[in-house]
Formats: sequence, C-alpha cells, structure tokens
Amino acid sequence: MNFHGQQIPLVDTHADSLGQVLSGQRTLRDFTGPGQLDFIRMAQIGHTLQCFSLWVEPDYKPERALSRVLQYVDAFWQELEGQTAAIIPVLSLNDLKRVSGGEVMGALMSVEGAEALGTDPARVRVLYRLGVRLMSLTWNQRNMLADGAGEDPGGSGLSHQGRAIVQEMNRVGIVLDVSHLAEAGFWDALEYSIKPVIASHSNCKGLQSHRRNLSDRQIRALAAHGGMQGITFVTEFLGGTQDLARVVDHCLYALDVVGSDRHLGLGSDFDGVEIPVKGLEDVTKLAQLADELSTRGISDASIARIFGYNYLEFWEHAWSDAVSGAPTIP
Repeated sequence: MNFHGQQIPLVDTHADSLGQVLSGQRTLRDFTGPGQLDFIRMAQIGHTLQCFSLWVEPDYKPERALSRVLQYVDAFWQELEGQTAAIIPVLSLNDLKRVSGGEVMGALMSVEGAEALGTDPARVRVLYRLGVRLMSLTWNQRNMLADGAGEDPGGSGLSHQGRAIVQEMNRVGIVLDVSHLAEAGFWDALEYSIKPVIASHSNCKGLQSHRRNLSDRQIRALAAHGGMQGITFVTEFLGGTQDLARVVDHCLYALDVVGSDRHLGLGSDFDGVEIPVKGLEDVTKLAQLADELSTRGISDASIARIFGYNYLEFWEHAWSDAVSGAPTIP
C-alpha cells in the first residue's frame, strides 16, 4: 500500500468473504459491486496478505461441520485457480517471502470455530495439508474443545481434548486464534500453547465493554506471550461513534496498554459486518485509516508495523520455529 510516498505492507487477519462465494452471491475474482473485499479491490489498495475465514454457520454444527469446512476449502482453491499472477495461497515461508516482497498478493485460510475437528488431532493434520494455517477453537458457543465468548460470563476453559488439539496445532504449524474464546479459555490458551497466539479480530474492553473484546490484562498478556491483537471494524465492538475515528481510538488504546507498537495489527472482519464502519466501507478505504492514525500522532514507522510488518514478522517466526515433524505438502 502506498502511504506518504512509501510502499508499506497490508495484512488483514480476518475477512468473511468466502461465505458470500459459497452462497452464490459473487466471486472474489471479479468486482461486481456487493461485498467489501475481492481480489480486484485488494490489488487497487496494494494488499499483501489476507486471511480468509472458513466460518461454519450454526445450522451445520456439529454433525455437518466437517463437510461445511471442506466446502469452504474447495471454494478457496477454486477462487485462486488461474490467479497465480495476482494472488497465491500462502502455505510456507517461501510463499510468505514472495508476498512480503510485493511480488504477488497472498491468501491464507483460517478456520473460525473448530467443530469440524470433533476431538480428533488427526483432523488438524488433514486441515494443515489442505492449506489451513490459522484456527480458533470456538466461535461464540461451547463445543467439545472449549467455551466460546457467548458463554461468558461464566464460560469455562479448554477441555482435555482442546489442550490436545492445541498441542497438535503447535506441532504442525497452525497458529491458534484466541478471538471468540471465553475468557477462561483465553488464559488456558496462553498456558497450553507453546507458540505465540493471535486474537485475529478483537478490540479493547477498556473502550467498549463487550464480551468479544479483550481486557487490559489480556492485551498485556497476549503481547508478553509474543502474540498479536487484530483491531476489527465490527461496530458493536467499537462503541462510541462507531466510525473510522473510533477504530483509531482502539488502536491508540491498545498501543498505550502494551507500551509497544510490535503487537498490534488489523483484523477487519470485512464481509462479516452488517453495518460497515463509516469511512471504512471496503478494503480500498484502508488508506484513510492510515491517514487518520498519522493525524492522531502515530509515526509512519509505527503505522507500517500496524498495517503489515508486525504480522509478517509474526508468521515468519511462527513457521521458522515450527517443531520438526510437521506434515509436508505433497
């Protein structure tokens, strides 16, 4: 993305655009009007790496969760077919280096809610081989692995099976996403994951007391664990004016809580929001967010970190430090 005459990376850890592909509303290969994000508009803004969520709708849970995830996986690969000159699947360090260098855009699959696993660690390996590189244990509800944020107040932590799944994710190289976990599960995740984790799309509870947001204590602990917080554009999580300026408020708040610009990024939730944030109606408007951060006193170097360098470094370290024995891609 061009910002103040310099090219900076743009990484976003959460978008629900594939759901609209599965429902037949559109394809990501063309700009047809609806939706907030597609390959055409990504190229226009100068995107680097987009995480695409594989969100299983509640009607499919639990019995049909695996089949629904496989439909999402197929949609992901179908959308990328024939697009390698513009966008590639990011599966490895070599892929990450290509997108980091601006050679091509990158797409990464993220499972949102792990009901498709049941309690079987072997399915972690299967999803890894299919291309999944990021996964949360829950959406908002309880499953056999953990309680979702929708169970708070009073939600429980990770089950024994959930801990085993986390261990296998660590081993193969799928990053654990703690967004949507009940708070008790968040603390368990930090205890049982030997790898840094991310909150792909969670804001600051100190500004908006919502069960999907993170407390100051959680934000500090996430950073101390080497993790990342992705500020999201969901109006209910923003509170206040629910506009672009409020997104900046959450960025500034998180920076102040941590005291560092090394643990903050973006997790827009494009195509997963009913009411777009004014000023951030689609991916092409992200330059306005950078401008507002600058106006509010954030340096160009910090903006570059928030917009992309932090997450690129996170993924590089996550995959460089992967425990030996991870399954290989055929």
